[in-house]
Order: sequence, then C-alpha cells, then structure tokens
Amino acid sequence: MAEPGAELSAGVSIMSKTTCVAMILAGGQGSRLGALTKKIAKPAVPFGGKYRIIDFPLSNCANSGIDKVGVLTQYRPLELHNYLGTGDAWDLDKSDGGVFILPPYARDKGADWYKGTADAIYQNLNFID
Repeated sequence: MAEPGAELSAGVSIMSKTTCVAMILAGGQGSRLGALTKKIAKPAVPFGGKYRIIDFPLSNCANSGIDKVGVLTQYRPLELHNYLGTGDAWDLDKSDGGVFILPPYARDKGADWYKGTADAIYQNLNFID
C-alpha cells in the first residue's frame, strides 16, 4: 500500500489521516419520518432503543481514524447538540480534532440559513481549510 501523500496516477494522491475532515450533514427536517421528527432533528431520532441515527456516521468516522468531524445542523438542533456533547461517546474528544457543531449563523457577508447540502458545505469552507 502506498504511503499517505504518495502520488498514485494522474495527480491523485493518498490523503493522510491528518488532512482528512468529515462533514456530516445533519440539518434536514426529516419530513418523511413524520411524527418522529416533529419535535427533534432526524439525526437525533432514537434507533434500536440505545442509539440515535447520528451514531452511525460518527462511529464510522471514529473507526476510520477521522478525528476532525464537522456536524452541520439546522432544524430543531437543541437535542442533537446536547447529545453530541464533546464527542467523547465516540472517542472524538481530541485536543487535535474532535466533533464541531456547525450551525448556520449570520456572517458579515450576509449568509443565512443553509439553502441545501452544497450551500451548507460552502458556508463552512473555512472549517475544511
């Protein structure tokens, strides 16, 4: 296996763990889940009695060695924010990296609520850099 940073072909290189960032889109209303998302965000919906939907992508990040995770929230975020806490439940409470909650907020350029998935990423490009 090639080392991180090694060039493979046509300018494609392997990303090292320290340069990999995950962005979890967790701001949707979840309208297709009906009553389950009437009062909480879709990622905060309980699953299997012990877990919540957000546990799956966060566990995948932790098990893949991705230590810097941005969680983009919007719809009814309070319970989700409380559940995420510091990220310690997924061993993502690192001094270098961790779980970062990225809600939409007013910036000096006049940005507003996320207008979709691409816009949510676009409004948080500074987190990726």
